[in-house]
Amino acid sequence: MAMVFGMFMAILDIQIVSASIAEVQAGLAAGADEASWVQTSYLIAEIVMIPLSGYLSRLLSTRVLFTVSAAGFTVFSLLCATASSLPAMVAFRAVQGFFGGAMIPTVFAASFLLFAGAQRIRMSVLIGLTATLAPTIGPTLGGWLTEALSWRWLFLINIPVGAAVAATVWTCLDIDRADRSLLRGIDWIALAALAGFLGGLEYVMEEGPRWEWLADPTVRNGAILSAACALVFFHRTLTRPNPLVELRAFGDRNFAIGCLSSFALGIGLYGSVYLIPLFLGRVRGYNSLQIGETMFITGLAMFAAAPVVGRLAQRLDLRVMMAAGFLLMALSVWLTASLTNQSSFWEMALPLGLRGAGTMCAMLPVNQVALGTLPPAMLKNASGLYNLMRNLGGAIGLAAINTMAQDRSYLHRAQLVEAVGWGRAGAVQAVDRIAAALDGRIPGDAELAALKRVYAMVQREALVLAYNDVLVAMALLFVLVAPLAFLVGRPRVAGGGEAH
Repeated sequence: MAMVFGMFMAILDIQIVSASIAEVQAGLAAGADEASWVQTSYLIAEIVMIPLSGYLSRLLSTRVLFTVSAAGFTVFSLLCATASSLPAMVAFRAVQGFFGGAMIPTVFAASFLLFAGAQRIRMSVLIGLTATLAPTIGPTLGGWLTEALSWRWLFLINIPVGAAVAATVWTCLDIDRADRSLLRGIDWIALAALAGFLGGLEYVMEEGPRWEWLADPTVRNGAILSAACALVFFHRTLTRPNPLVELRAFGDRNFAIGCLSSFALGIGLYGSVYLIPLFLGRVRGYNSLQIGETMFITGLAMFAAAPVVGRLAQRLDLRVMMAAGFLLMALSVWLTASLTNQSSFWEMALPLGLRGAGTMCAMLPVNQVALGTLPPAMLKNASGLYNLMRNLGGAIGLAAINTMAQDRSYLHRAQLVEAVGWGRAGAVQAVDRIAAALDGRIPGDAELAALKRVYAMVQREALVLAYNDVLVAMALLFVLVAPLAFLVGRPRVAGGGEAH
């Protein structure tokens, strides 16, 4: 339970800042573009640490790695809360993300080592609920803390939880022994290449949509760095007898398909949590607290679905559950893809609730498919790779969502502008009506003000149509992923419990 709380804290911090980035920006006297690095630095460092966690867990033991990670995360949360400049905040967030990245995969591996059979199913439900709920309630909690207290409490809230987690894990957890011999053979070149590969990739995915991808020299250099480091990393990993990251787990068909499914889950998990609040903020004009209240229906559905999913997993073929989960996610996103400029809580409650239930129904079988057929010796390393795929899915999915939304909004805007041109009688009449209503209330040219109103409506409707297009594409992705469930062998749930 202490480890699960630690994982919740690490995943929560990915999203908790997103709803309050404007307040953080003002508090640090940073520009809008600069403030985004408060998020980006955390994500880059976290995504570098996740695949390293398996090696470090074998080198230090699960107990030491998790305790050090929780303690480090807590200390740097305090430093983030006291930061007075953007460079200091970015540096502290990067180290905080690096420590947080070790906690996430370690929980998955420990649950498979400690529990077997029905207990493993229950633990997988708990971990799946935590991993999906944290990013869902992150913006809600972040908005509430910022409005009720201040943005610094986004980080101060971690301190008592982190300290308790570190103390409890150090006192109670003992499931394996450290292997100090791994220190002698550590591949420092592969370590540097891994950092450059994943760090550069995350930077390109985060910044590319805003700066027209490779047209921007910094993004282009990041892509070149990532590609070069990837070549070095994969060469050394595939040719050395004791690699930094063991890739042989991908030789297991269940694990490979499970990772691909986890990649798709990452797109669904982070993409939906990003796109719907974006619509509510930019189109409906909601503040962070109102957005959180609307999105919270997904969290409630997850809580309601968790015990049902746990019972079904002990009675049904997990492959059927996995396919049903992805199809339910597809249905929920497709139902959401009928947004209008008036869509609010009641129109979105059913689709958001279905998404929460579908995510729970998919995540538990995917965990079992990916890790349930691997021997205990491979679990730590494989868990890091598995969680890396989910985070990469989120990063690449968000980049694709931003790019597609931007391109489709340009297309729809051009079509709508043509539809409201001066040659359209209905458009001219609408402008005349708006100008007549504004005449006398707005000093100056009422007709010019009316034209601005019409153009603002065109931009709004173009955004709505673009968001609907992205949601339809996401639904299609989940439909295509669902049949993968029947390409895997039936995962066992009775193994495990190998820890001493």
